[in-house]
Amino acid sequence: MVFANRYLRPLAPWLDRPAYWSWNRRKVALAFAVGLFSGLMPGPTQMLAAALLALVLRVNLPVALATTLYTNPFTYLPLYWLAYEYGRFLLDVNGAESMSTPPPELHNLDFASWLHAFILWCQSLGLPLLLGVPALGLTLAVTGYLLVRLAWRAYLVFQLKKRRRKRGSH
Repeated sequence: MVFANRYLRPLAPWLDRPAYWSWNRRKVALAFAVGLFSGLMPGPTQMLAAALLALVLRVNLPVALATTLYTNPFTYLPLYWLAYEYGRFLLDVNGAESMSTPPPELHNLDFASWLHAFILWCQSLGLPLLLGVPALGLTLAVTGYLLVRLAWRAYLVFQLKKRRRKRGSH
């Protein structure tokens, strides 16, 4: 048992529940949605948010955590730009002006300086970004949930047809 390890034993009361490790269609699809939603959270809070939501919703914990990894230093800026534009669309902000402040440059900055510049950039984008990030997260979550359910169903139908063909050929 995983929780027999002395370092993991203290976590057993919270994590030693079948729901957090089950591989059924509903739990995995919802865990995928949790990970997609949480992946847009700022920096180090992604996995914490995914873990907390997975525990509260009693869904597959490893899937929720792994799904947050779609965001990384290379995808963060494009995703936040998309969230900003999505927020502008939802707020019905007209005009040709897009982001008034250019995103921070990656080169010639250490990570701490870049992170600070990134936070200042996000603050300058205001309400469209504030609305766009959770709206995009919710949109990704719903889309991901539906796609996992659809893909799982397609796989099951394919396997059933394959089994029937196999039985029919004997």
